[in-house]
Amino acid sequence: MRKEEKKKLIESLTQQLTENNNFYITDIASLNAQDTSDLRRLSFKNGIQLVMVKNTLLRKAMENVEKDFSELYSTLVGNTAIMFSESANAPAKMIVGFRKKKTKPLVKGAYIEETTYLGDDQLNFLVSIKSKDELIADIVALLQSPVKNVVSALQSGGGKLAGILKTLSEKEG
Repeated sequence: MRKEEKKKLIESLTQQLTENNNFYITDIASLNAQDTSDLRRLSFKNGIQLVMVKNTLLRKAMENVEKDFSELYSTLVGNTAIMFSESANAPAKMIVGFRKKKTKPLVKGAYIEETTYLGDDQLNFLVSIKSKDELIADIVALLQSPVKNVVSALQSGGGKLAGILKTLSEKEG
């Protein structure tokens, strides 16, 4: 690879690292061509961009970004693929599903909203991370819950009150 090509690749990776708050560094070595192709198709289907990278170029790109990726430098050994995603847990869910049939990809590390996770043993935790939209939905549901309880109490209380008034009016007569 020529110097100009490396420079363009570093610039492209720098831009992606700047624009994405979520990415996974994975090892997909030992996957054959068909399995790699299947993983790429599955990634595309799930809105995940899968890029094979050279460790030295990725490290240079990481150093160009204002975010602190220093904890991930230790993961840049062997074959490396990086998965970019808007959703924090989408790559983890996809990896778990893919690994029902294969042993790879392995998670070397992940960067999720300014937090670094190292090692494949973090995969189950990464699956459980909720996306921004899921958190917003949870908050809206929590905020609606007390309102629903008040409305429900008023509606049932109104029926009881009417029944009591009817009973009282019948007794007087």
